Amino acid sequence: MKNAIGSGDIITIVAPANLVSGQAFIVGSLFLVAQADALSGDEVACARTGVFKLPKLSTDVNAVGEKLNWNDVNKNLQELTSDLDGVATVVEANLSGSTEVVCVLTAI
Repeated sequence: MKNAIGSGDIITIVAPANLVSGQAFIVGSLFLVAQADALSGDEVACARTGVFKLPKLSTDVNAVGEKLNWNDVNKNLQELTSDLDGVATVVEANLSGSTEVVCVLTAI
């Protein structure tokens, strides 16, 4: 197809802030994971899809298949928040007290 640019799994954007490799963040309605360290204003490759271990609200108990939302103030995934809904789906259940969740990104 002559107008295809890429798969969209990895996209390159201008970093909106200083980022570290593996850090999740949002740009508008894009939920991304930085693939490398980057200074604000530098170009950085970011994953838009894939399975990642990301920070979560430690009091949440998550079941496999549960949709999670991004809290941009606390920079973590949560069951209840209003910053960006449905950005990830849990693939490994976890208990209260855990601070990370294994999830698959939901291309929204």
